[in-house]
Amino acid sequence: MTGAQEFERVLDGSDKSVASFEHQDVSLIKRAQHFLHSTPAAVPLIVLVLAIVIFGIAIGGRFFSSYTLTLILQQIAIVGILGAAQTLVILTAGIDLSIGVIMVISAVIMGNVAVTYGIPTPIAVAAGLLVGGLCGLLNGFLVAFMKLPPFIVTLGTWNIVMATNFIYSANETIRDADVDEQAPLLHLFAASFKLGSAVLTLGVIAMVLLVLLLWYVLNHTAWGRHVYAVGDDPEASKLSGIQTKQVLLAVYTISGIIAAFAAWVSIGRNGSISPSSAVTDYNLQAITATVIGGISLFGGRGSILGTLFGAMIVGVVSMGLNMLGADPQWKVLLTGVLIIAAVAIDQWIRKVSV
Repeated sequence: MTGAQEFERVLDGSDKSVASFEHQDVSLIKRAQHFLHSTPAAVPLIVLVLAIVIFGIAIGGRFFSSYTLTLILQQIAIVGILGAAQTLVILTAGIDLSIGVIMVISAVIMGNVAVTYGIPTPIAVAAGLLVGGLCGLLNGFLVAFMKLPPFIVTLGTWNIVMATNFIYSANETIRDADVDEQAPLLHLFAASFKLGSAVLTLGVIAMVLLVLLLWYVLNHTAWGRHVYAVGDDPEASKLSGIQTKQVLLAVYTISGIIAAFAAWVSIGRNGSISPSSAVTDYNLQAITATVIGGISLFGGRGSILGTLFGAMIVGVVSMGLNMLGADPQWKVLLTGVLIIAAVAIDQWIRKVSV
Protein backbone atom coordinates (compact mmCIF):
# COMPACT_ATOMS: atom_id res chain seq x y z
CA MET A 1 0.00 0.00 0.00
CA THR A 2 2.90 2.30 0.79
CA GLY A 3 4.29 1.78 -2.69
CA ALA A 4 0.94 2.58 -4.22
CA GLN A 5 0.67 5.73 -2.14
CA GLU A 6 4.16 6.79 -3.20
CA PHE A 7 3.14 6.19 -6.82
CA GLU A 8 0.06 8.33 -6.46
CA ARG A 9 2.13 11.04 -4.80
CA VAL A 10 4.45 11.09 -7.83
CA LEU A 11 1.47 11.35 -10.20
CA ASP A 12 0.04 14.25 -8.23
CA GLY A 13 3.25 16.16 -8.70
CA SER A 14 3.56 15.42 -12.42
CA ASP A 15 2.75 17.82 -15.21
CA LYS A 16 -0.92 17.49 -16.19
CA SER A 17 -0.87 19.84 -19.17
CA VAL A 18 -2.25 18.41 -22.45
CA ALA A 19 -0.10 18.55 -25.55
CA SER A 20 -1.38 21.05 -28.07
CA PHE A 21 -0.38 22.11 -31.56
CA GLU A 22 -0.38 25.63 -32.83
CA HIS A 23 -3.02 26.10 -35.51
CA GLN A 24 -1.57 27.55 -38.65
CA ASP A 25 -3.73 29.06 -41.33
CA VAL A 26 -3.76 26.92 -44.47
CA SER A 27 -2.59 28.85 -47.51
CA LEU A 28 -4.89 29.48 -50.45
CA ILE A 29 -2.74 27.24 -52.66
CA LYS A 30 -3.00 24.39 -50.16
CA ARG A 31 -6.77 24.83 -49.98
CA ALA A 32 -6.98 24.72 -53.77
CA GLN A 33 -4.79 21.61 -53.77
CA HIS A 34 -7.08 19.90 -51.26
CA PHE A 35 -10.18 20.90 -53.22
CA LEU A 36 -8.82 19.58 -56.51
CA HIS A 37 -7.70 16.39 -54.76
CA SER A 38 -11.21 15.75 -53.46
CA THR A 39 -12.93 16.93 -56.67
CA PRO A 40 -10.91 15.51 -59.60
CA ALA A 41 -13.44 16.63 -62.24
CA ALA A 42 -13.01 20.29 -61.23
CA VAL A 43 -9.83 20.93 -63.26
CA PRO A 44 -11.20 19.79 -66.64
CA LEU A 45 -14.48 21.59 -65.94
CA ILE A 46 -12.61 24.84 -65.25
CA VAL A 47 -10.51 24.39 -68.41
CA LEU A 48 -13.66 23.65 -70.43
CA VAL A 49 -15.40 26.82 -69.22
CA LEU A 50 -12.28 28.90 -69.93
CA ALA A 51 -11.97 27.41 -73.43
CA ILE A 52 -15.61 28.21 -74.19
CA VAL A 53 -15.23 31.78 -72.90
CA ILE A 54 -11.97 32.40 -74.80
CA PHE A 55 -13.28 31.10 -78.12
CA GLY A 56 -16.60 32.84 -77.51
CA ILE A 57 -14.80 36.17 -77.13
CA ALA A 58 -12.56 35.51 -80.15
CA ILE A 59 -15.33 34.29 -82.47
CA GLY A 60 -18.38 36.09 -81.14
CA GLY A 61 -21.99 35.05 -80.83
CA ARG A 62 -21.73 32.39 -83.55
CA PHE A 63 -19.73 30.18 -81.20
CA PHE A 64 -22.44 30.28 -78.53
CA SER A 65 -25.19 29.26 -80.96
CA SER A 66 -27.06 26.08 -80.10
CA TYR A 67 -26.08 24.66 -83.51
CA THR A 68 -22.35 25.00 -82.79
CA LEU A 69 -22.50 23.66 -79.25
CA THR A 70 -24.64 20.64 -80.18
CA LEU A 71 -22.43 19.96 -83.20
CA ILE A 72 -19.47 19.71 -80.81
CA LEU A 73 -21.36 17.13 -78.77
CA GLN A 74 -22.17 15.12 -81.91
CA GLN A 75 -18.53 15.12 -82.96
CA ILE A 76 -17.25 13.84 -79.62
CA ALA A 77 -19.90 11.14 -79.06
CA ILE A 78 -17.71 8.26 -80.26
CA VAL A 79 -14.57 9.51 -78.51
CA GLY A 80 -16.56 10.14 -75.33
CA ILE A 81 -17.83 6.55 -75.24
CA LEU A 82 -14.38 5.12 -75.97
CA GLY A 83 -12.98 7.46 -73.32
CA ALA A 84 -15.40 6.02 -70.79
CA ALA A 85 -14.12 2.53 -71.59
CA GLN A 86 -10.51 3.69 -71.38
CA THR A 87 -11.23 5.36 -68.03
CA LEU A 88 -12.18 2.05 -66.42
CA VAL A 89 -8.87 0.52 -67.51
CA ILE A 90 -6.69 3.49 -66.53
CA LEU A 91 -8.31 3.65 -63.09
CA THR A 92 -6.78 0.20 -62.48
CA ALA A 93 -3.35 1.63 -63.46
CA GLY A 94 -3.56 -0.10 -66.84
CA ILE A 95 -4.06 1.04 -70.43
CA ASP A 96 -5.85 -0.40 -73.45
CA LEU A 97 -4.20 0.36 -76.78
CA SER A 98 -6.56 -1.98 -78.64
CA ILE A 99 -9.82 -0.25 -77.82
CA GLY A 100 -10.04 1.60 -81.15
CA VAL A 101 -9.63 -1.50 -83.32
CA ILE A 102 -12.01 -3.47 -81.08
CA MET A 103 -14.59 -0.84 -81.98
CA VAL A 104 -13.86 -1.17 -85.71
CA ILE A 105 -13.96 -4.99 -85.84
CA SER A 106 -17.21 -4.95 -83.83
CA ALA A 107 -18.72 -2.57 -86.39
CA VAL A 108 -17.52 -4.81 -89.23
CA ILE A 109 -19.06 -7.86 -87.54
CA MET A 110 -22.38 -6.05 -87.05
CA GLY A 111 -22.44 -4.89 -90.66
CA ASN A 112 -21.53 -8.23 -92.23
CA VAL A 113 -23.87 -10.29 -90.06
CA ALA A 114 -26.81 -7.97 -90.81
CA VAL A 115 -26.14 -6.92 -94.42
CA THR A 116 -23.97 -9.64 -95.98
CA TYR A 117 -25.47 -12.67 -94.20
CA GLY A 118 -29.01 -11.28 -93.92
CA ILE A 119 -29.37 -12.18 -90.24
CA PRO A 120 -31.79 -10.03 -88.16
CA THR A 121 -30.14 -6.82 -86.96
CA PRO A 122 -30.64 -7.40 -83.19
CA ILE A 123 -28.63 -10.62 -83.53
CA ALA A 124 -25.98 -8.75 -85.54
CA VAL A 125 -25.68 -6.14 -82.79
CA ALA A 126 -25.43 -8.87 -80.16
CA ALA A 127 -22.69 -10.57 -82.24
CA GLY A 128 -20.71 -7.31 -82.37
CA LEU A 129 -21.07 -6.80 -78.61
CA LEU A 130 -19.98 -10.41 -78.04
CA VAL A 131 -16.86 -9.95 -80.17
CA GLY A 132 -15.97 -6.76 -78.29
CA GLY A 133 -16.48 -8.51 -74.97
CA LEU A 134 -14.31 -11.48 -76.02
CA CYS A 135 -11.49 -9.15 -77.12
CA GLY A 136 -11.66 -7.40 -73.76
CA LEU A 137 -11.81 -10.75 -71.96
CA LEU A 138 -8.60 -11.82 -73.72
CA ASN A 139 -6.87 -8.62 -72.62
CA GLY A 140 -8.12 -9.06 -69.07
CA PHE A 141 -7.02 -12.69 -68.87
CA LEU A 142 -3.49 -11.90 -70.07
CA VAL A 143 -3.17 -8.95 -67.66
CA ALA A 144 -4.85 -10.45 -64.58
CA PHE A 145 -3.90 -14.12 -64.73
CA MET A 146 -0.77 -14.20 -66.90
CA LYS A 147 0.61 -11.08 -65.12
CA LEU A 148 1.68 -9.46 -68.39
CA PRO A 149 2.06 -5.65 -68.62
CA PRO A 150 -1.14 -4.01 -69.96
CA PHE A 151 0.83 -1.87 -72.43
CA ILE A 152 2.48 -4.91 -74.05
CA VAL A 153 -0.68 -7.03 -73.97
CA THR A 154 -2.91 -4.44 -75.63
CA LEU A 155 -0.20 -3.46 -78.11
CA GLY A 156 -0.10 -7.11 -79.18
CA THR A 157 -3.87 -7.51 -79.34
CA TRP A 158 -4.09 -4.22 -81.26
CA ASN A 159 -2.03 -5.79 -84.05
CA ILE A 160 -3.91 -9.10 -83.86
CA VAL A 161 -7.36 -7.53 -83.95
CA MET A 162 -6.48 -5.07 -86.72
CA ALA A 163 -5.05 -7.86 -88.91
CA THR A 164 -8.09 -10.04 -88.22
CA ASN A 165 -10.33 -7.12 -89.15
CA PHE A 166 -8.70 -6.73 -92.58
CA ILE A 167 -8.51 -10.48 -93.24
CA TYR A 168 -12.14 -11.12 -92.31
CA SER A 169 -13.58 -8.14 -94.19
CA ALA A 170 -11.22 -8.31 -97.19
CA ASN A 171 -11.09 -4.55 -96.63
CA GLU A 172 -14.51 -4.14 -98.25
CA THR A 173 -16.68 -1.22 -97.17
CA ILE A 174 -20.39 -1.74 -96.54
CA ARG A 175 -22.18 1.19 -98.12
CA ASP A 176 -24.49 3.55 -96.28
CA ALA A 177 -27.34 2.79 -98.69
CA ASP A 178 -27.05 -0.97 -98.11
CA VAL A 179 -27.15 -0.49 -94.34
CA ASP A 180 -30.21 1.76 -94.65
CA GLU A 181 -32.00 -0.74 -96.87
CA GLN A 182 -31.22 -4.01 -95.05
CA ALA A 183 -30.36 -3.05 -91.47
CA PRO A 184 -31.75 0.40 -90.59
CA LEU A 185 -31.48 -0.43 -86.88
CA LEU A 186 -27.70 -0.04 -87.21
CA HIS A 187 -28.34 3.66 -87.92
CA LEU A 188 -30.40 4.03 -84.73
CA PHE A 189 -28.00 6.43 -83.04
CA ALA A 190 -28.05 8.80 -86.02
CA ALA A 191 -31.66 9.69 -85.21
CA SER A 192 -31.97 13.28 -84.04
CA PHE A 193 -34.52 15.37 -82.21
CA LYS A 194 -34.91 19.02 -81.27
CA LEU A 195 -34.58 20.37 -77.76
CA GLY A 196 -35.58 23.97 -78.19
CA SER A 197 -33.30 25.27 -80.93
CA ALA A 198 -30.67 22.60 -80.23
CA VAL A 199 -30.48 19.42 -82.30
CA LEU A 200 -29.29 16.32 -80.44
CA THR A 201 -28.70 12.81 -81.73
CA LEU A 202 -29.37 9.59 -79.88
CA GLY A 203 -25.60 9.01 -80.01
CA VAL A 204 -25.04 12.06 -77.82
CA ILE A 205 -27.76 10.93 -75.40
CA ALA A 206 -26.20 7.45 -75.28
CA MET A 207 -22.80 8.92 -74.44
CA VAL A 208 -24.15 11.07 -71.60
CA LEU A 209 -26.28 8.25 -70.14
CA LEU A 210 -23.34 5.82 -70.28
CA VAL A 211 -21.06 8.25 -68.45
CA LEU A 212 -23.70 8.90 -65.79
CA LEU A 213 -24.28 5.17 -65.33
CA LEU A 214 -20.57 4.46 -64.93
CA TRP A 215 -20.21 7.44 -62.58
CA TYR A 216 -22.88 5.94 -60.35
CA VAL A 217 -21.32 2.46 -60.48
CA LEU A 218 -17.83 3.76 -59.70
CA ASN A 219 -18.94 5.99 -56.83
CA HIS A 220 -21.87 4.18 -55.25
CA THR A 221 -21.20 0.45 -55.59
CA ALA A 222 -18.71 -1.87 -53.91
CA TRP A 223 -17.37 -2.97 -57.29
CA GLY A 224 -16.65 0.63 -58.23
CA ARG A 225 -14.69 1.22 -55.04
CA HIS A 226 -12.78 -2.00 -55.72
CA VAL A 227 -11.74 -0.63 -59.13
CA TYR A 228 -10.26 2.46 -57.46
CA ALA A 229 -8.62 0.35 -54.76
CA VAL A 230 -6.96 -2.01 -57.25
CA GLY A 231 -5.57 0.94 -59.20
CA ASP A 232 -4.32 2.68 -56.06
CA ASP A 233 -2.60 -0.31 -54.42
CA PRO A 234 -3.22 -3.83 -55.78
CA GLU A 235 -1.29 -5.58 -52.99
CA ALA A 236 -3.18 -3.79 -50.22
CA SER A 237 -6.44 -4.52 -52.07
CA LYS A 238 -5.61 -8.22 -52.19
CA LEU A 239 -4.78 -8.27 -48.47
CA SER A 240 -8.09 -6.54 -47.69
CA GLY A 241 -10.00 -9.33 -49.41
CA ILE A 242 -10.65 -7.80 -52.83
CA GLN A 243 -10.42 -10.33 -55.67
CA THR A 244 -8.08 -8.25 -57.79
CA LYS A 245 -7.90 -10.72 -60.68
CA GLN A 246 -11.66 -10.83 -61.07
CA VAL A 247 -11.86 -7.03 -60.90
CA LEU A 248 -9.26 -6.64 -63.66
CA LEU A 249 -10.92 -9.31 -65.79
CA ALA A 250 -14.28 -7.58 -65.44
CA VAL A 251 -12.84 -4.13 -66.18
CA TYR A 252 -11.19 -5.20 -69.45
CA THR A 253 -14.25 -7.20 -70.52
CA ILE A 254 -16.63 -4.31 -69.86
CA SER A 255 -14.21 -2.01 -71.67
CA GLY A 256 -14.42 -4.26 -74.74
CA ILE A 257 -18.23 -4.32 -74.60
CA ILE A 258 -18.34 -0.51 -74.36
CA ALA A 259 -15.99 -0.30 -77.36
CA ALA A 260 -18.41 -2.52 -79.28
CA PHE A 261 -21.27 -0.24 -78.22
CA ALA A 262 -19.22 2.68 -79.59
CA ALA A 263 -19.10 0.71 -82.86
CA TRP A 264 -22.90 0.76 -83.06
CA VAL A 265 -22.91 4.51 -82.40
CA SER A 266 -20.16 5.04 -85.00
CA ILE A 267 -22.24 3.30 -87.69
CA GLY A 268 -24.99 5.82 -87.07
CA ARG A 269 -22.49 8.67 -87.10
CA ASN A 270 -20.53 7.59 -90.21
CA GLY A 271 -23.25 5.86 -92.20
CA SER A 272 -21.04 3.34 -93.95
CA ILE A 273 -18.91 0.63 -92.31
CA SER A 274 -15.26 0.78 -93.36
CA PRO A 275 -12.62 -1.69 -92.08
CA SER A 276 -9.92 0.84 -93.01
CA SER A 277 -11.11 3.13 -90.21
CA ALA A 278 -9.00 0.86 -87.98
CA VAL A 279 -6.05 3.08 -88.84
CA THR A 280 -7.87 6.14 -87.45
CA ASP A 281 -6.45 7.34 -84.15
CA TYR A 282 -9.63 6.71 -82.17
CA ASN A 283 -7.64 5.11 -79.37
CA LEU A 284 -5.26 8.06 -79.11
CA GLN A 285 -8.22 10.44 -78.99
CA ALA A 286 -9.83 8.39 -76.22
CA ILE A 287 -6.61 8.38 -74.16
CA THR A 288 -6.27 12.13 -74.76
CA ALA A 289 -9.80 12.80 -73.48
CA THR A 290 -9.15 10.60 -70.46
CA VAL A 291 -5.84 12.22 -69.51
CA ILE A 292 -7.07 15.78 -70.08
CA GLY A 293 -10.11 14.79 -68.03
CA GLY A 294 -7.91 14.30 -64.97
CA ILE A 295 -7.81 10.49 -64.81
CA SER A 296 -4.45 9.64 -63.25
CA LEU A 297 -2.26 7.39 -65.39
CA PHE A 298 -0.93 5.97 -62.11
CA GLY A 299 -4.39 4.60 -61.32
CA GLY A 300 -6.80 4.95 -58.44
CA ARG A 301 -7.77 8.60 -58.91
CA GLY A 302 -10.08 10.58 -61.14
CA SER A 303 -13.73 10.98 -62.09
CA ILE A 304 -15.35 9.65 -65.24
CA LEU A 305 -17.21 12.97 -65.48
CA GLY A 306 -13.77 14.48 -66.06
CA THR A 307 -13.37 12.24 -69.11
CA LEU A 308 -16.56 13.68 -70.59
CA PHE A 309 -15.26 17.19 -69.89
CA GLY A 310 -11.91 16.22 -71.45
CA ALA A 311 -13.60 15.06 -74.64
CA MET A 312 -15.58 18.29 -74.72
CA ILE A 313 -12.40 20.34 -74.28
CA VAL A 314 -10.86 18.68 -77.34
CA GLY A 315 -14.11 19.25 -79.25
CA VAL A 316 -14.32 22.91 -78.26
CA VAL A 317 -10.67 23.56 -79.19
CA SER A 318 -11.12 21.79 -82.54
CA MET A 319 -14.33 23.62 -83.40
CA GLY A 320 -13.00 26.98 -82.21
CA LEU A 321 -9.84 26.73 -84.30
CA ASN A 322 -11.84 25.63 -87.34
CA MET A 323 -14.15 28.62 -87.01
CA LEU A 324 -11.13 30.91 -86.69
CA GLY A 325 -9.64 29.41 -89.86
CA ALA A 326 -6.46 28.40 -88.05
CA ASP A 327 -3.97 25.84 -89.30
CA PRO A 328 -5.11 22.33 -88.17
CA GLN A 329 -1.67 21.78 -86.63
CA TRP A 330 -2.55 24.28 -83.92
CA LYS A 331 -5.10 21.77 -82.67
CA VAL A 332 -2.38 19.11 -82.44
CA LEU A 333 -0.06 21.55 -80.65
CA LEU A 334 -2.68 22.67 -78.12
CA THR A 335 -3.74 19.06 -77.47
CA GLY A 336 -0.14 18.17 -76.66
CA VAL A 337 0.14 21.13 -74.30
CA LEU A 338 -3.10 20.14 -72.57
CA ILE A 339 -1.91 16.54 -72.10
CA ILE A 340 1.38 17.60 -70.51
CA ALA A 341 -0.39 20.19 -68.35
CA ALA A 342 -2.95 17.60 -67.20
CA VAL A 343 -0.24 15.14 -66.13
CA ALA A 344 1.71 17.93 -64.36
CA ILE A 345 -1.41 19.03 -62.47
CA ASP A 346 -2.15 15.43 -61.52
CA GLN A 347 1.36 15.05 -60.10
CA TRP A 348 0.95 18.26 -58.12
CA ILE A 349 -2.46 17.23 -56.75
CA ARG A 350 -1.13 13.80 -55.69
CA LYS A 351 1.36 15.53 -53.39
CA VAL A 352 -1.41 17.00 -51.27
CA SER A 353 -1.04 16.43 -47.52
CA VAL A 354 -3.99 14.48 -46.17
